[in-house]
Amino acid sequence: MAASWTRILLPALLLALLLIPRTTATASDHGRRETIDPPSVSIFFNIDDLKPGNRMPIYFSNKKPSNSPHLLSKQESDSIPFSSSHLESLLELFSFSRGSAHARAVESTLTLCELEPMAGETKFCATSLESMLDSVRSSFGDQTQLRALATTTHSARPVDDGLGSGLGSVRNYTILKEPEQILTRKVMGCHTMPYPYLVYYCHRPTGETKLFRVLLGGEGDGGVVEAVALCHMDTSKWDRDNPSFRVLKMVPGEGPVCHFFPRFDIVWAALPV
Repeated sequence: MAASWTRILLPALLLALLLIPRTTATASDHGRRETIDPPSVSIFFNIDDLKPGNRMPIYFSNKKPSNSPHLLSKQESDSIPFSSSHLESLLELFSFSRGSAHARAVESTLTLCELEPMAGETKFCATSLESMLDSVRSSFGDQTQLRALATTTHSARPVDDGLGSGLGSVRNYTILKEPEQILTRKVMGCHTMPYPYLVYYCHRPTGETKLFRVLLGGEGDGGVVEAVALCHMDTSKWDRDNPSFRVLKMVPGEGPVCHFFPRFDIVWAALPV
């Protein structure tokens, strides 16, 4: 059950980086193999790295908010089928040709959203903020006090390649001050998915976690980033092929694995009573 983090978070991050040039590296989880893009491995780090003055290579998208997928209201999103059984009609609606990169992204997102949760796992896809909040409250409890966090960038020069990709690049970032730990009982990460309108893939990790806000200063045009980071404290039951172990030169159970959340993702924290 603890290995489900690989099954959920990694595919979401890889799909979000779908159009970035690929390498031949792969990661296997539960018999499935996923292509790993170079920036996707630039989000992992050790908890001991969270020190002022420490420098690390990180990928953050430079996409302009105006080039991001449009956010639909619940009424609008509910009027559009969100199922792989309607794939052909959806591709026609979005004017995507079968076999194109955009069509593959739509199909992959629908497939990932339709995966059955494993025992004890909480996951869902949300096509509007209203439906996301409803599902988060259902998971955490209606009376739970929630805090929403997101990675934000300041002063970075947006990239506009005419396609709205804003891919950016891996840059060196320096931690500017002591990271702030957010005390929380539970967390749920909601990842933006490649789709014609805004779709979030939300997942609540199992096991102990620690949540941080980290102020980073980037080299060149990297600007200043207020990043959200999550550390998974117990990795003893994780798949040995998890790419984080390769990046950090670790084995399962050797220590915590931490990662930054990309821009436009939302992290929900259930605050202590």
